[in-house]
Amino acid sequence: MSEGSIAYEKDATTHIARITIDNPAKRNAYDLELRDAMFDAMVDAAEDDAVKVVLLRGTGGDLSAGADLGGAYAWYETPGDTRRPSQRRRLTVDRQRQHLYHLWTGYPKATVVQLEGVALGGGLELALAGDVTVAGRTARIGMPAARFLGPVLGNLHLFFHRMGPVLTRRMLLTGDLIKMAEIAHLGLFTEVVDDTDVATVAEGYAAKIAKMPADGIVLAKEAYRLVESLNGLAGAEVTAYLFHAMGTNLRFDEDEFNFVKTRAEVGVSEAFRQRDRHFTIEN
Repeated sequence: MSEGSIAYEKDATTHIARITIDNPAKRNAYDLELRDAMFDAMVDAAEDDAVKVVLLRGTGGDLSAGADLGGAYAWYETPGDTRRPSQRRRLTVDRQRQHLYHLWTGYPKATVVQLEGVALGGGLELALAGDVTVAGRTARIGMPAARFLGPVLGNLHLFFHRMGPVLTRRMLLTGDLIKMAEIAHLGLFTEVVDDTDVATVAEGYAAKIAKMPADGIVLAKEAYRLVESLNGLAGAEVTAYLFHAMGTNLRFDEDEFNFVKTRAEVGVSEAFRQRDRHFTIEN
């Protein structure tokens, strides 16, 4: 049973729908059930002609820490089968779990993301795929899975296309968490503002876009999607789950940190602490 939930509301008068990830105890990390609830809300808003804009946000001061790793590897297990999951099983599961990101990247309505606190892993993918993303100066982005499974694979087209090759390689090879104030000049997101202003500015963008004609928004979004696909996102749908499935089946040598094995031995919290000690480098 999912520990978190989402709040989903629509306003036919303002033409804005709001999806709020509500799992503050885990910095709005999401398991399969919560992710499916997000997907269902996105589908509902996409099919509602009264909705022009969808605002995505999180409770408790964070957008999302991405997938909840407390049970992430159970996603691949087949009931009654104690063997290591096959690549067939991994590909099937990863293909399904990419539906959320593919829908959001090619969404037919305008999307606004309220990036506060952290946007990690899948949370970062959602922020990068937003049409308008407003970030707080102290908010941090990153792909910490690099410190669990080695250099991150997955949605490489999105990372390279939206962040550029230099920052992408740093983030995917090191697992560094990067504060928005340090990279605001790169223009990755629409605006970087004081933390106290993020919600107000994001709501302002949503209200402004909602004044546009609905058909104009839909046509523009399809045009943007076509151009982006031609320029850099072609192939993203397949490579995202293919690379991720391959990358979750690694061999670790004795001097390499195996998060999955350590987590099983000492639990998630202690595994995080041992991971951080392993990757701490004194300059």
